[in-house]
Amino acid sequence: MIVFDNVTKRFPGSQEALSNASFSIEQGEMVYVTGHSGAGKSTLLKLVAAIERPTNGTVLINNQNVSKLRESALPYIRRKFGLVFQDHKLLYDRNCYHNVALPLAINGITGADAGKRIRAALDKVGLLNKEKSMPITLSGGEQQRLAIARAVVSRPSILIADEPTGNLDKNYADDILTLFSAFQQVGVTVIIATHDALGTANEHKVLHLDHGQLMSPQVVG
Repeated sequence: MIVFDNVTKRFPGSQEALSNASFSIEQGEMVYVTGHSGAGKSTLLKLVAAIERPTNGTVLINNQNVSKLRESALPYIRRKFGLVFQDHKLLYDRNCYHNVALPLAINGITGADAGKRIRAALDKVGLLNKEKSMPITLSGGEQQRLAIARAVVSRPSILIADEPTGNLDKNYADDILTLFSAFQQVGVTVIIATHDALGTANEHKVLHLDHGQLMSPQVVG
């Protein structure tokens, strides 16, 4: 489903953020991207999500070469992805319902169908009773859950999360990781960047980065 073949990413005026990385991720896998701050985790996620393009090498998403796609085609491939950011990127002038509605509105989905999807997403993350609440009234863990609801409301096949538990205490972090596991168990590919390979009960692949270099992929459980 996702293949990196000798992928290098170099930003102007900087060293290589990612160097000659090669790996593959199958549909329905849960993958942890680990490494120190500045190791290249966020860069790798942006390359997967077609937010950035490689300087060298090939990124394939469902056998499509992202480097060769025209700019006009990128929005269509990005619809496959749900993105969860560490800082949530919530809209604090809109309630929970309207935060989750945003990706659907961008894709032209409104009305009753949108309402069903929004409430289903909020229910899945345990926030159905907070749909009219403003994000500022939520705890840190609840805000992260809201961000996850927004990421999955469009029913993506790939869910990408950048340090989703970085600002949470252990109980909240465990809840979030359990939630990601639930999505993976129904066939969603889940890719999580974290400073540490926080475990789940099931085996999962770990891509460990060190100063832009990908160490040998490993499976831990």
